[in-house]
Parts: sequence; structure tokens; C-alpha cells
Amino acid sequence: MTIRRPVALITGSTSGIGAAVARRLSSDGYSVVLHSRSSPETGHAMARELGSAIYIQADLANDADRVRLIRESVAPWGRLDVLINNAGISRVIPHADLIAATPAIWQELYEVNVIAPFRLIAEAEPALREAARRGRPGSVINISSHAGVRPKGASIPYSATKAALNHMTRLLALSLGPDIRVNGIAPGLVDTPLTADWTQAQDLWKTRAPMRRSAKPEDIAQAVAVLVASDYLTGEILLSDGGLNLT
Repeated sequence: MTIRRPVALITGSTSGIGAAVARRLSSDGYSVVLHSRSSPETGHAMARELGSAIYIQADLANDADRVRLIRESVAPWGRLDVLINNAGISRVIPHADLIAATPAIWQELYEVNVIAPFRLIAEAEPALREAARRGRPGSVINISSHAGVRPKGASIPYSATKAALNHMTRLLALSLGPDIRVNGIAPGLVDTPLTADWTQAQDLWKTRAPMRRSAKPEDIAQAVAVLVASDYLTGEILLSDGGLNLT
């Protein structure tokens, strides 16, 4: 009898945290659905690299694309067991510059960072409930930010959207259990090309965090793997900042 691999969709998975999560879950025996808004060449190359994988291009600011992403994720293997909402956007605005945080920026960030994850979960709900009927609860993990827990972050709109994502995670854990578990991970600084020149933040983590470094994408992927492997944890927001929150 052929044992079918469970399937995980990871949004924003052609670079950074998302790519590390995709590689980790693939190595753990999952078929993976890769996604990005752009970079289709990278996505298709990663799918070939991982083997049991496909790539889907979709703009999460567009609701039709959200619906299509879930449908095209379920279609190849007839199932979806895990949804990792990793994709998000940010804008750098000094917190004291209230005028610069325009309604358009608030709307843009909420659309991608809050509404898109909610809509993907809503569209994926039937498939994730079916996973429970096969013997394991479906799993959703929302990648948030320590800026959604502490009064920090690139901008007030960004931090507020991540706080909203954290609260939504807990609300959904209450409403979707026991068939679907919903958890979040709130990383602090993570080493990616985007943060390579953030010298002030790098110095902060090196001097004040108990672990004396920022996270690698693989550190966050390890946290994802732990939450995915559990059949019990739900409603948790795992603050993954090397202990900086303790200082």
C-alpha cells in the first residue's frame, strides 16, 4: 500500500523564513506547495529541487488569487494538512511620524498581513478538517513578529497588523478546534538579505539577547516543525527572539 505524504502550503516560500520552512517540512516527509507573489523562476527551481513539490504564483492582496491558491494547492494530491501563513509586508515609518502612516498604508498592510491569512484559512478549512478525519488535526501556523507582542517594529501600522494576527490566531484556535490547531510564531530579528544592513538591530541582539545573536531562518523553521509535529498545542504564540523579550 502506498502511503501518501501529508501536504503543506507555505506562503512567501521562495526566500528567507518561508524557504527554510519549505525545505524543513520537505525533509520531514511533506509534499510542499511553494508560493510567492513574484519570483516564479525561483519557485519552480525550488519545486524541482524538493521533488514532491509544486509552485503557485499568487498575489495575496487579491481575493480571487487567495481562493485560487488554496484550490490549486489541494488539487495535485487531493489534500491539504498544513497551512503556514508566512507571507507578509512591512513599511518603515518612524513611530512619531503619524502623518506618514497614511490610511492607504494601513489598508495595504492589513490586506496582506491580516485579511489574507484569514481568507486562506477560511478557504482551506474543509481540507484541514478532512486531515483530522484521516487521524491528525489540520494545522495552521501564522508567522507574526515580536513587534506584535512588544511596542516595537518598523512602523505602527506594521506592528498593529502583527498584533491583530496574533489575536486572530487565538480566536481561530478556539473556534476551529479540535479538528484544526492554530498557532503563531513571533520572530524577532532574523538574518535575511533584507536585514543584512540593519546594524543597530544586529548590535541589539548581539549585546542584549541571552542567545547573543539574531535568528537564522532555520531557527524559525525548527520552531514551525515542532508546532506542526504536535497533535495537541493550539492557540500558542511562540515568541522566538533569542530571549530579547526578557531584557
